[in-house]
Amino acid sequence: MNAAIRKFLVEEDGITAIEYGILAAIVAAAVVLAFKGPLATLFESIFTALTGQVTKATT
Repeated sequence: MNAAIRKFLVEEDGITAIEYGILAAIVAAAVVLAFKGPLATLFESIFTALTGQVTKATT
């Protein structure tokens, strides 16, 4: 049991996964900030198109 605990404390696979996760979150945030204007326009146009289709389907 003691050896299993020591092995767990020395193992670094989980730490590497956390580091990659944090790095991916930072990159995603940077991409969103860089393309904030164009993304907002894109989502607004998609929303407008979809609400227009829903309005046509319900009438």
